[in-house]
Amino acid sequence: MSLLVVGLSHRSAPVSVLERASLAADTQAKLLQDTLAAEPATEAAVLATCNRIELYADVDKFHAGVAELSTLLAQHSGVGLEELTPYLYVHYEDRAVHHLFSVACGLDSMVVGEGQILGQIKDALARGQELHTAGRLLNDLFQQALRVGKRAHSETGIDRAGQSLVTFGLQQLAAGADPALWAGGKRALVIGAGSMSSLAAATLARTGVAEIVVANRTRARADRLVEILQQGDDTAVRARAVEMSAVGDELTRADIVVSCTGSTGLVLTADALADALGVTLDAAPEAPAVTAVAPAPDDVDQHAAWVENGSAASAAYAGPATPRRVTVPAQSTGPVRLALLDLAMPRDIDGAAHRIPGVRLVDIESLAEASADAPMAADVDRVRTIVSDEVAAFGAAQRAAHVAPTVVALRTMAADVVAGEIARLDGRLPDLDEKQRAEITQTVRRVVDKLLHAPTVRVKQLASEPGGAGYADALRELFDLDPQTVAAVSRADLNDPNRGRS
Repeated sequence: MSLLVVGLSHRSAPVSVLERASLAADTQAKLLQDTLAAEPATEAAVLATCNRIELYADVDKFHAGVAELSTLLAQHSGVGLEELTPYLYVHYEDRAVHHLFSVACGLDSMVVGEGQILGQIKDALARGQELHTAGRLLNDLFQQALRVGKRAHSETGIDRAGQSLVTFGLQQLAAGADPALWAGGKRALVIGAGSMSSLAAATLARTGVAEIVVANRTRARADRLVEILQQGDDTAVRARAVEMSAVGDELTRADIVVSCTGSTGLVLTADALADALGVTLDAAPEAPAVTAVAPAPDDVDQHAAWVENGSAASAAYAGPATPRRVTVPAQSTGPVRLALLDLAMPRDIDGAAHRIPGVRLVDIESLAEASADAPMAADVDRVRTIVSDEVAAFGAAQRAAHVAPTVVALRTMAADVVAGEIARLDGRLPDLDEKQRAEITQTVRRVVDKLLHAPTVRVKQLASEPGGAGYADALRELFDLDPQTVAAVSRADLNDPNRGRS
């Protein structure tokens, strides 16, 4: 079996496609279950964030796996396969491992070095474990990705290469001013109480806003977030929770609004925002659009190889993509009365809000374009070295683990042979006392252990090297090991309740 990932992200697809392809929690669960039901896959995990959707699977056939995973992504995202395919990227085996480790370190993030992705990888692993779709390979892979990400942040200055998406968004709202000076004394409304909204509220509190109002569909979660904010030792922010029905009233008093909910529809319409500001949307002049060039999808070589194979799922792919031209509405001019930060995918805030006088809107799309020119820190090179080293170590460990059940089965067979011979000895020499019998048994076991020690240690070493997977097969053949015994050892190891815990 081999690791395969098929996905799309802000690097390969426009925000409009990512927005339409976003997966709700229940849809992710259904996707995982359907992936396991598909013939090529035995394990599956989904990493879905505001700017990426990736499906990981352990498959036995590359081309069939790519076709099946692509089809499943299209079916569950609601974006047609022909439309989705040009934006998909494919990674296989070591390249798939390299990709996830890079993602975990923040190298593939919209804002390089941000640490939010680690929590999202942890959630993806927990979902796979809860639904029993993550087996040995994906458990090991995602656990190692978390360790690699933590190592990158602790051993390098990758955090200096970029900030969290929230911090970066506030910098864009401040339009070049010091965010602390810009936000100081302002009133902020945070819509949502999930992980990203909580991060936004905490960041706003540290930035120096005077008051934070939290609105959430589940009032208890909003109350809990307010409690956490008020317990912070490094801030003196006033905080209170309100029902979602009070958002309209709160808009009339807010200076900053940050929204990140799981809603599939708009949370704030342009009309609602215009009403809060006391202006008429229809009278607002249409701002001229700005056309920018977004980066073309990378990693097309793997994708092109898939196309050349003639997979049905790739029928819409026509070779390497050219840079996309993305039209972004310009912001209204004049003093800013209400600053809006939309971190949701799909979006929470109506894109037409840019036409309202006095409104500045920053969303995922504008953040993607702004971060494209962000400077890269020298520490990025060090993180890339860490990723490469960890990929090699992970591959070696996986190859060594592949031979381990065979080694265990060999030693089990040897122990059975010793037990059988001792039983025969008891029948031929019934007068042996317990001390004599124990000494003979120990001697025979030592002989067997010494004979097996060198070949078993050596086969583990050889198996950890590239191309070493065949040594397990050779060992089974040479010692005529029962394949069912080896498989039983593998199943016992996989079902170990302590496996994969950290």
